[in-house]
Amino acid sequence: MQNQQKKTLRRIRHVLVILLPVLVLSLAALLIANIYLNRNQTDPSDPPADTAITADLTIPAPTDTDTDDGIEDTGTASQTSGETAMQEQRPEPEPEIEEEPVTMLFTGDVLLSDYVLSNYKNSGIDGVLSPDLLDELRGADITVINNEFPFSTRGTQAPDKQFTFRVDPKYVSVLTDMGVDIAGLANNHVLDYGADALLDTFDTLEDAGIDYMGAGNDPARAEALITKQAGGKTFGFLAASRVIPIVSWDVQNSSPGVFTTYDPARLVAAIKEAKGSCDYLTVFVHWGIERDDYPQDYQVSMAKQYIDAGADLVIGSHPHVLQGITYYKDKPICYSLGNFIFNQSIPKTAAVKVTIDGENEPVVQLIAATAENARTTVCKGSKKSDIYDYLESISTGISIDDNGILSQTAPSSD
Repeated sequence: MQNQQKKTLRRIRHVLVILLPVLVLSLAALLIANIYLNRNQTDPSDPPADTAITADLTIPAPTDTDTDDGIEDTGTASQTSGETAMQEQRPEPEPEIEEEPVTMLFTGDVLLSDYVLSNYKNSGIDGVLSPDLLDELRGADITVINNEFPFSTRGTQAPDKQFTFRVDPKYVSVLTDMGVDIAGLANNHVLDYGADALLDTFDTLEDAGIDYMGAGNDPARAEALITKQAGGKTFGFLAASRVIPIVSWDVQNSSPGVFTTYDPARLVAAIKEAKGSCDYLTVFVHWGIERDDYPQDYQVSMAKQYIDAGADLVIGSHPHVLQGITYYKDKPICYSLGNFIFNQSIPKTAAVKVTIDGENEPVVQLIAATAENARTTVCKGSKKSDIYDYLESISTGISIDDNGILSQTAPSSD
């Protein structure tokens, strides 16, 4: 019996010897697994370990219970912070654009004659204009001239025409040296050498960065409004001619051509359309009788029609001499500025300087000038006074002070 028990004990020991290491290894494996799991286990409410912790700064939309400043007033610190955040996020009001005074300067007829070009070749722009007059032209925000010739070396001279003009395109530098911004082409000389010369004129002015008005490849371009931005305003310019030698020059009859105003209806329509696109509108018109000191009845009538349609200023050219100045419905009309740069001698001329303030109230100033030996200069002293006195004598309802500033001496007619 004892022997049997001993055998049983030996067997148990033998099994234990075999199983014990297995149990130890199993326990060790379980312990290691438990440690590993504990290290990687996270609380579901915790943020991921690799995610930055951020606060919710979203500001709730204002409700009907909000106070005047857009945030409900509960007195809590968090809502005070939210109010500050909202105030910081509110956009700053746009600053008001301050409208600066704008100056426009208009001259009469410009022809780069052989006399003028001889001075230019020898002395540059100083041989054409005095420094003080050049400063006025360059200093204006917008400078406008009547370009009384085509820029070209091509074309055929118009038959049976007493005076025909043409200038080599390289001399467009005279205009750029002057500071010209817009050249009026609605006149009786731009087609002196035919369509090719006029087309060259378009290209020459465009290449020089000078806008042109009153002529074009088709009616739409000839009648187009030219606009310039200055001082926070839009300034518009239209040009037309009531003087052409033959009807084929009219852009309605052939192209390229000139915008004409023998019948004012098309120009009146263009003015009405243009008025909605600009703050101040100038109409530049070629009209009248050469060497006549006074406007024709049709000039007076048309000027009023242009202003009734929406023009703020009417500037005339063609007579080659000064004509009077007047006001209609408080709008200035300068019937003719005469020649500005032309042949050897210009006894009396004037550039018109118009300064526009923020209320669109124009201050009109005349810059008296004369030309000798094909050089145009500012008049001073008695010469200046003589020109002002002369202009007053041929004008209606205006006075001109010593600085050339115009004033109305009587209410303008309606």
